[in-house]
This record gives sequence, structure tokens and C-alpha cells, in this order.
Amino acid sequence: MSVFASLVEHLADLLQPLFGAAAAAAAIVLFTALVRLLVHPLSRAAARGQKARTALQPRIAELRSKHAKDPERLRKAVLELHAAEEVSPLSGCLPSLLQAPAFFVLYHLFSSTSVGGESNGLLSHRLFAAPLGDHWADALAEGGPVGGAGLVYLALFTVVAVVATFNYLRAKRTPLPVTGGQDVPGAGALTKVMPFMSFLTLVTVAVVPLAAALYVITSTTWSAVERAVLYR
Repeated sequence: MSVFASLVEHLADLLQPLFGAAAAAAAIVLFTALVRLLVHPLSRAAARGQKARTALQPRIAELRSKHAKDPERLRKAVLELHAAEEVSPLSGCLPSLLQAPAFFVLYHLFSSTSVGGESNGLLSHRLFAAPLGDHWADALAEGGPVGGAGLVYLALFTVVAVVATFNYLRAKRTPLPVTGGQDVPGAGALTKVMPFMSFLTLVTVAVVPLAAALYVITSTTWSAVERAVLYR
């Protein structure tokens, strides 16, 4: 992880002439975007897998009707269909799981006070009036919601709210897929809850250090745009 920290710090040095005191914050945003760009092929693979599985849903529905009284035969028929069409039941999930370690490392980097046994230098920088190592509670304690740091968080909350609303509207239009030839257990409740999940990012941004909040916002925004393009 110290390697990533060094890369971000070097990137901040390069951005210093353009962003001044906010160079470290800009480096976090840019570095996060670069990492997301590197793992984009995995996202494309996940999208292709999801589309392939979705295309099989009408045929799976036919199998469900045909083998309604024989769950074991239904399971085998679905597996045979996936094999015949060369579509893995996990084709949309595995690429997403492979991305998780990279995202975990970045979040840990931007939220840890120490890296490699040394103080995390990134957290000593600022985004305008807000230190990257502080939390929203610190901003409220120092100047209130409309103080210098409070206004930084207000702007970030606005960005998160816009992205969350965009995800909410997309989720409302996207039906929950079915798998294994039958409705997903609890699908009705999940369908109602899923559109609101993006708004939990507001809570995350409020409780993590500002550096981690910038990472979360950048990654969430990238995901929203990426999914809109890949799943259109």
C-alpha cells in the first residue's frame, strides 16, 4: 500500500502548479479515476455476462414452466442451457469480485492515519479549508455547517445527492433479474429497497476522513456513469 501512497504523493507534486494547496485532493480524485480506468475491462466483462444471462431469461422461464414440479430437473436444465450457450451463471459477478481488492486497498490508503509504519502524509493536506484527515464532525465543530470546511462538505453532499438520484432513477427502471429458473427469494422487498441504496453514500461521506470521502465520491460517480453506458 505504501507504493500506492508514493504514487499519489508524486501525482500531487505534479498537480501542485495547477491546484496549489488542493493538489493532494486532486491527486486522490485523479488516481482513483486512473485505477477505475485500469479495471474498466473487468467492468465490461461483467456487463457482457449480465447481458448474456438476461438474454437467456425467456428460455429459463420456459424451463421453469416445463419443470415446475421437478426442481432438480429444472436445476439441471438451467445448467445445461448455460453450458450450451457458453454463459457462466457467475459471468456477471466474477469480474466485479476481482475488482474488490483494488478498491479495498485504495479505501484503506485514504482512510488510514499511517502507511507502512509511517504517518500518512496525504491526510495532512487540505481541500480548501477542510483537512483531508478530518471528518464532517470536525468541520461542524470548527465552523458549523456553513463554515469554511462545512461548505466543502456541503458541496460534496450535493454531488453525492445528484449521483444518488441518478442511480435511484435508473434502478427504478431496471427490473431485478431472476436466476435458477425461479424468482429470487425476497425479490419484492429487494426491488423496493435497491433504488435507495445509493443514498447510503451520504452517510459514508459523513463519517469517513475527507480523503476517503473523495475516493468514495469519485468511485461512485465513475460507477454511475460506467453502468449507464455499459447497461444502456
